[in-house]
Amino acid sequence: MENVMTWLNNWLDELEEHKAYLSDLDQKIGDGDHGNNMARGGKAVKEKLDADTPEAASDIFMVFAQNLMSKIGGASGPLYGSAFLAMATTAKQTDDLGDIFAAGLDKIKQRGKAEAGEKTMVDMWEPAIEAIKAENWDTKVLDDARENVINLKATKGRASYYGDRTVGEMDPGAESSYYLFKALFEAHA
Repeated sequence: MENVMTWLNNWLDELEEHKAYLSDLDQKIGDGDHGNNMARGGKAVKEKLDADTPEAASDIFMVFAQNLMSKIGGASGPLYGSAFLAMATTAKQTDDLGDIFAAGLDKIKQRGKAEAGEKTMVDMWEPAIEAIKAENWDTKVLDDARENVINLKATKGRASYYGDRTVGEMDPGAESSYYLFKALFEAHA
């Protein structure tokens, strides 16, 4: 898995650049802290990796898991942390990105008790993983998934309290996941 640090660093840069936007999204259908939380977690990861960058992808994913879990509040820390933990474990056995991300998605679904169609990050991860498995690195897949999320009604998590008002709004967790996969796809294009 070449360039793991390249696309992960690009993701962290996107989180920092868009932290106000992510928090604005979260303000509309959540508690308003997603962007700041994700940026704080990203900063902790960068500091750790600047001090000592492991070579193995599994070890890099583990650094992400540990720091995202410990530094991000709310649901996002445990969800992203669990995903990267599962990805770290799977990356020890294979370098197949589809399998690695599928393991992460399984943990997200398990931890968040979420399924596709509920307007969560799952709605970004599933189509992205299908594209990865098909070796389709066209970011249009991600744009289409993003449009789908916007049109869904939230039925899971804090956003579900807003009901019909969530239709037409982007889910912040799906948006931060969009940045993750966009960085990956652009690195492979």
